[in-house]
Amino acid sequence: MLSFQQILLRKFLLGFSLLFLGLGLVVYFWVKDFYIEQTKQSLINNLKIITLNIQNNHNFDTLAQEIKKDLALRLTIIAFDGEVLAESHKDKTKMENHKYRSEIVASNTQQFASKIRHSHTIDQSLLYVATKVQLKDRVLYLRLAKELTSIDKHILTLGAEILGLLFLFFSAVFIITYQISKELNYEVQKIGHFVKSLTKKEKSTYVSSSFSVEFNNITTLLTKVAQILVKKEKQKSKFTDKLKTSNKQKDDIISAISHEFKNPIAVINGYSQTLMDDADINPNIRQKFLTKIYKNGTKLSELIDTLRLSSKLDSGQQELQFKQINLNNLVKETVESISLNYPKRDVVIETKGEVVIKGDSSLLGIVITNLVENAFKYSEDEVHISFDLKSLNIIDTGIGISKKNLENITNKFYRVNENSWNNSLGLGLFIVNNILNLHHFSLKIESKEKDGSTFSVRF
Repeated sequence: MLSFQQILLRKFLLGFSLLFLGLGLVVYFWVKDFYIEQTKQSLINNLKIITLNIQNNHNFDTLAQEIKKDLALRLTIIAFDGEVLAESHKDKTKMENHKYRSEIVASNTQQFASKIRHSHTIDQSLLYVATKVQLKDRVLYLRLAKELTSIDKHILTLGAEILGLLFLFFSAVFIITYQISKELNYEVQKIGHFVKSLTKKEKSTYVSSSFSVEFNNITTLLTKVAQILVKKEKQKSKFTDKLKTSNKQKDDIISAISHEFKNPIAVINGYSQTLMDDADINPNIRQKFLTKIYKNGTKLSELIDTLRLSSKLDSGQQELQFKQINLNNLVKETVESISLNYPKRDVVIETKGEVVIKGDSSLLGIVITNLVENAFKYSEDEVHISFDLKSLNIIDTGIGISKKNLENITNKFYRVNENSWNNSLGLGLFIVNNILNLHHFSLKIESKEKDGSTFSVRF
């Protein structure tokens, strides 16, 4: 595996090579375009001068040779019908008609038309610039041309100079980068040794760097991490104790669930065994035993339903059936259903009119049931229910809830009474809170020990 410094240098060299090649191509084409444009402008300026001179000079052949001698340019003078009237570099009598040469055709619509193409007449690639001239008695075409060979020489010369300067620049950058990579490599190795020391029993607790703000931040953070690790080692025994406590709580929960299922099963088995052993048992006793079996079977079913609902709510898999709910009817029906199991307990319902809310009536019925049964469980007096468009309140005058218990009362499997499971899995308020969260409602609990509690569902 390569070191950090080797990777940095390799990537720099690769990037430098690609950039140098790319810049070389860009410089070449840019310089070429620049020179061609400058040459074209020079040819245009020369054509303007020739246009002025040709008005008074009708010896076209002499003019063509003078241009060749003085400017080293090729001049061709062409009649309107395409006949070559004068040519500086070739015998005009041996030249073809030039009427349809591309630059000549283009000069009919442009003041100065240019074209780069290969000339078969002199067998060279040329840059042509042509213009249309109106004399007193006729129309002529003037065409100047310069070979591209000299342009390419200038391009290569200037390109080589620019690339030389770029090479010197990148060489300096490379040297600077190499020095920086060495310093970076030293800092990285220092940090690496420090991190390695963290795996040992005797840990280093301090490392620093003044190379840059980033390295200073990293080393500062690593120092803090090292100090935290040392502190964590000292707290290891405390965490072990907490883990043991957590395991004990888990065992208590399992024990509670087992206890809740064991009692109904024992009742069902006991009464069933009695009925099986005594076929001639008194009919009244038989009916009583069957009633006991049915009620405990129902209780088991309710326990299972409670656990399933708790699991669905906990995992977010519970589906909602939203609709408009008449809260007056829902509270009345739920209280009537609860009263079947608590015939000696009273519930007082107070409202100022009909209240309609949107929600899942089945789940909200579970909320009301759990809150009312919870009030029955911890109080002996009547329970009051009041509601309006803002909230539903269930009030009891029971034993109340301590401040410590209030903080945890909606947690899963949490019991207020720690000495007895009191026929509860500790899921009631956990289920209530989760159902209300699904409806975007909230539960507020106000309680004072020995005075009672108020459970408010805020819509």
